[in-house]
Amino acid sequence: MDDGRLDALGQTIVSALPSAATDHKVAFNQLSIAVQADKVVDVVKFLRDDPSLRFVNFTDVTAADYPGREKRFEVIYHLLSPTLNTRIRLRVAADETTQVPSIIEVFPGADWFERETYDLYGVIFTGHPDMRRLLTDYGFDGHPLRKDFPLTGFVEVRYDDQEKRVLYEPVRLNQEFRKFDFLSPWEGADYPVLPGDEKAGPKV
Repeated sequence: MDDGRLDALGQTIVSALPSAATDHKVAFNQLSIAVQADKVVDVVKFLRDDPSLRFVNFTDVTAADYPGREKRFEVIYHLLSPTLNTRIRLRVAADETTQVPSIIEVFPGADWFERETYDLYGVIFTGHPDMRRLLTDYGFDGHPLRKDFPLTGFVEVRYDDQEKRVLYEPVRLNQEFRKFDFLSPWEGADYPVLPGDEKAGPKV
C-alpha cells in the first residue's frame, strides 16, 4: 500500500476502536497504531476477525526501552494481512508495573514471544499460562535488553563435564577488545594484476 492508503486504513481502525486505539502514524511505508495496554486483546481480535482487514498472520511481539519516558517500554506487535497485502504495527506504552494482557487466546503463537519479552525487558503479560524466563540462565537477575542493564557483576551458568555438575561463575569477556588505528588507511593484499583489472588504471 502507498502512504495515502495506509493513512486511510489507520483512520478507519482508530475510528472503529475509539477507546482502544488512540493514534496512528505512517512512517517508512508502515502503519503504526497506538493502543491502550488493557485493550490490546480487543484490538488484535478486531484486526483478525474484521472481514475487510483480516490481519490473520501473527508475526512478532517484542519491546523497546526508552528510559527517559514516563512509561519507558513500548510493547510492539507485528501482524500481516494477506487480504490487504500489508503489515501493521501495534504500539503499547508500559512501565515496570504495567500488566499487559496476553494475546495467546487470539494468537497461540505469541506464547514464546511474550516470554522472551518478559525475560529480556521485564514486561509482565497477564493471563499467560507459563510466564517463565526463556533465554537467560536459571536464577538470572535483571533483564538484559533494558538500557540501564549493567554489563558486569552477573553470573553465568554452565555444566562442567569434569566436575559433573552445574557451575555458577562470574561473567567474563574471553576475547580482548581489538585495537584499531583509525588514522591509517586500509591497505588490501598486494595481488598481481588480474585479467580485467588493467581497465581500472594504476593504483594510487
